[in-house]
Amino acid sequence: MAAAVQTIRDIEATTLKNGVRVISEEMPHVRSVSMGVWIKTGSRRETSDENGISHFIEHMLFKGTKNRSAEDIARSVDSIGGGLDAFTAKEMVSYNTKVLDEHLPLAFDVLADMVRNPLFREEDIEKEKGVILEELKMEVDNPEYLLHDIFSSNFYKDHPLGKPIIGSKDTIRAFDRQMIGDYYRRYYSPSNILITAAGNLNHGHLVDLARQYFEDLPMNGTLAPEVAPVPHARLVFRNKTSLEQTHLYMGVPAYPFSHELRFACYALNTILGGGMSSRLFQNIREKQGLAYAVYSELAMYHDTGCMAIYAGTAVETCSQVIHSIVKELREIKENLVPAEELRRAKDNLKGSFMLGLESTSSRMSNLARQELHFKRFFSLDEMIEKIEGVTAEQIRDIAREFFHSKNITLAVLGNLGDFRIKREELDC
Repeated sequence: MAAAVQTIRDIEATTLKNGVRVISEEMPHVRSVSMGVWIKTGSRRETSDENGISHFIEHMLFKGTKNRSAEDIARSVDSIGGGLDAFTAKEMVSYNTKVLDEHLPLAFDVLADMVRNPLFREEDIEKEKGVILEELKMEVDNPEYLLHDIFSSNFYKDHPLGKPIIGSKDTIRAFDRQMIGDYYRRYYSPSNILITAAGNLNHGHLVDLARQYFEDLPMNGTLAPEVAPVPHARLVFRNKTSLEQTHLYMGVPAYPFSHELRFACYALNTILGGGMSSRLFQNIREKQGLAYAVYSELAMYHDTGCMAIYAGTAVETCSQVIHSIVKELREIKENLVPAEELRRAKDNLKGSFMLGLESTSSRMSNLARQELHFKRFFSLDEMIEKIEGVTAEQIRDIAREFFHSKNITLAVLGNLGDFRIKREELDC
């Protein structure tokens, strides 16, 4: 029997004898408990034929178990005023719930039943194909989603990270019970399962529940290591004549999630396009009036990352927007961020981190991210210290490392006509 370890932030962690990890953070001042069962898989673990299967299985786990119908699953948590949710990402799948502390045993039973005992009935699989194909249509009708899909498939060309989480029409239609069951058995295994909870709970009680529901799950070996992607710099122009607006994504490589300079990356993203006071928002929207939506975002994974900028504008002003973005990238490369602007970025990050950890749900998710990416837990003081340690020189150095025209992938979607941008115009 493994002993509990680490008590940073009132955090305790235990490993069951079959490898399932159980981590909790006690928050005695609240009455709720948020709990999640995390599977260390996602769309990047899928082959081309399997693209979308992690997301499909997530849907199927709500369709009934050996003990509950789909309606029973929905009612079991609704009846106690709780919430039940799930999501699939590139590197993880989460099944999570939030309930009053007194209802933790029932909530655990429901989640464990879903994860351990899915039926995967053929008739349910066929019906769910229709549901997910409609979801795909809804997403493709959204130009931001479609553009992000185009951008990712080019930035991470020929790598699973570039594939859409939801899959494609062809892969979704091809899923069958055998294929789904094989993937489920391969990845829903003890060494790949993490249970996290935060709120008014006792770690020992949580571990007892985990043993009751998960310790009999047999081990089936370790997974093969993933192949790190190689980012590609491509220029992609896609016509969609039905669109009134022209949408663009411009992205460069960035550090992976666990990199020591990740907080400097966060600060750079905040300064560049992380909010209403950011340089992109102020210069492109407020001063020039060229876009309603313009922002930057960081997508970090365990072995790679991407910093991307989105803007929506008229086709007539698209070139001007792109040149304005390039000008901002060049400015950050050439000049140190002023002390006052860096101070605002740090305060913004600290506020976001602190406010983001006020709820049991966010703390539960934070435990999972830190375990999956770092195998350790950071105190709030430690995170604040990391943010305060960011320097203007670090931000400039990151910009100088990544902000080069040879690194830039640009994807443009809209009623483009003959609009094009040459790579030399992206020289920053």
